[in-house]
Amino acid sequence: MPFVIRMVANAVAILLVGYLLPRVVTVDGVVAALTAAFVLGLVNAVVRPLFVLLTLPLTVVTLGAFLLVINGLLLVLVSYIVPGFHVNGFLAAVVGSILLSAVSWILTRVVQ
Repeated sequence: MPFVIRMVANAVAILLVGYLLPRVVTVDGVVAALTAAFVLGLVNAVVRPLFVLLTLPLTVVTLGAFLLVINGLLLVLVSYIVPGFHVNGFLAAVVGSILLSAVSWILTRVVQ
């Protein structure tokens, strides 16, 4: 059940970020947002740990700031995979990932 709650919170966060910042993230509908949330969850569970491990020295040197770059890259990857979910460039992906994380965290805390 926590997975479903987190996925719905991520989908709402994706829709909210797409609504508030249409030049950063565009979402064609609820189905695209749910699909993007599901794929983002899978990517964060499988690909993100590999990226973090491979870039650990760079992350340590930048005091963790490189994790923002990794999050942006993963959001761009999801936008390539999911039709109807688009991120407008790498900088937009970094900004979108920060906002997405914040909104998703707030929604998850409110629901639980």
